[in-house]
Amino acid sequence: MKPKIFIDGEHGTTGLQIRARLAGRDDIEVISIPVERRKDAAARADFLRAADIAILCLPDAAAKESVALIGDAGTRVIDASTAHRVADGWAYGFPEMDREQAKKIAAAKLVANPGCWPQGPIATLRPLIQAGLIPADFPVTMNGISGYSGGGRQMVEDYEAKGDDAPEFLPYGLTFQHKHVPELKLYSGLTRDPLMQPVVGDFAQGMMTAVPLQLGTLDRIPTGAELHAAIADHYAGLQDSVVEVAPYEAVERTAELNPESYNDTNRMRLHVFANDDRAQAMLVAVYDNLGKGASGAAVQNMDLMLGLKH
Repeated sequence: MKPKIFIDGEHGTTGLQIRARLAGRDDIEVISIPVERRKDAAARADFLRAADIAILCLPDAAAKESVALIGDAGTRVIDASTAHRVADGWAYGFPEMDREQAKKIAAAKLVANPGCWPQGPIATLRPLIQAGLIPADFPVTMNGISGYSGGGRQMVEDYEAKGDDAPEFLPYGLTFQHKHVPELKLYSGLTRDPLMQPVVGDFAQGMMTAVPLQLGTLDRIPTGAELHAAIADHYAGLQDSVVEVAPYEAVERTAELNPESYNDTNRMRLHVFANDDRAQAMLVAVYDNLGKGASGAAVQNMDLMLGLKH
């Protein structure tokens, strides 16, 4: 019997992307609630409890409600909301984060799908903190740009309605209370809050994150080559990884730093740039905010939980 997958919130941005990624697969069965019953809690409970895996593409409060509706039915959960990303008992759905993380996800009943913004910084910072090259209390800042689809259906509709009048470059989160800060802090291994400066660009999807490092304050200043080697070593030994590390080279600019490079894929590419004379470096990640940053990660986690390879 094929495992049953229920996408709770399948008509939102992430849900629609997951449906598209699962279309045509004959190794699973996607069960779908009738449109007219989507807001019927009893109907949702029936579908949630009938599924082998429920993928929650909902606001935080609704995601918590879905988990409660499942109760003791035994349904395994992938939650794409922010609700459970730092909660006890939930496996963090970034398989490449550590060498054993994919196994933890495969065995988990409850998996919290990562947010799009934290994954790039976590992917670059965590190996450096674990290697002792960057201290856990380092004052980290991060910036980046994402397509407007990262803001969900309302932002997509707003941008598309504005057409040529949509802002090309829109910083936000200027109160520094971004909902992804706890997740970024915990899984990167930091002990102090990072400062996030996210930007929405006038393109539908794709993203790039950057972590600039002022290394001159450290007692021992790592070289760019050492930073790159630690990150490359972390990902070199991982099986079925979708994260790759670009070669370390000194360049003024590169076409690879295009936030739309990996659209419609689940890939992530990491870069290290440095000037050793100035004791400065920058860690960059390029990926799709709807791929590795959302729906692609959810499908990758689903396959791990079901023991499937794609």
